[in-house]
Amino acid sequence: MSRKFLIAIGVIMAFMVGIYAFVGGFSEPKVLVTTSEPLLIAGQPFEGTVSDEAFGNAFQKAAKLVAENKLQGGLGNVYYNNPETKSDSIKAFIGVVIQDSTIALPEGYELLRVPGGRKVVHSEINAHYMIAPGKLYDNLFEYAEANNLQLENFYVEWFPSERKAVVEVPVKE
Repeated sequence: MSRKFLIAIGVIMAFMVGIYAFVGGFSEPKVLVTTSEPLLIAGQPFEGTVSDEAFGNAFQKAAKLVAENKLQGGLGNVYYNNPETKSDSIKAFIGVVIQDSTIALPEGYELLRVPGGRKVVHSEINAHYMIAPGKLYDNLFEYAEANNLQLENFYVEWFPSERKAVVEVPVKE
């Protein structure tokens, strides 16, 4: 191989590692047991397969509403079954975490109140929302197993900013 080719490969690899670091790829989640705070999510329920076009459309609608300032807040979801399992079916509520329950909701949206005061395993990371969930769930489940905690099938996931993600799962009492 020529020296120029090896240099080009090295530059490309360095660039890719830099991008991965920039989006938080090397960040590690912080995981702890805490008490949850109440959340309000304006969104829409979804039940079906992850490959269903409506599933992706629900996320796109929420992101568009935030981008166009029609809803103030960060993206947020509730999953009623583990989103990290190999199963293709999912039951979820997809939308935007809001602060004011009196606002007019967009057409097709409803309000979901996630109760506070529950003992939860809380996992958060400073990373781009495209790579954060995998790291959050892996570390959350490892923490629960290491601490002999049984988790409910209720996964609350939200993104307070483009580079921060949070997942909370209630601990079975």
